[in-house]
Amino acid sequence: MFGNFGCCGYGGFGGFGWIGMILGLIITIGVIAFLVLLVVWGVRRISKSAQPGSQILSGQSARDVAQARYAKGEISREEYQQILLDLGR
Repeated sequence: MFGNFGCCGYGGFGGFGWIGMILGLIITIGVIAFLVLLVVWGVRRISKSAQPGSQILSGQSARDVAQARYAKGEISREEYQQILLDLGR
């Protein structure tokens, strides 16, 4: 009766035409970028707490950390003994 004026009303995209489409695209890209940044931040925060240096914060003493590193083979016997001397054994 009145003719075909697009899929979503007069001019399409809620009456805003191309401007509405561009704004919708910008908002969509912004939301996706925010979600990606949120995931990256969360992964970095979780992986940061799993680093070996964070063991001291979890209640282990420096001597315990050195002993664990020596047991894993991360440091040599000489390095382990030097750490104990530095800590005042």
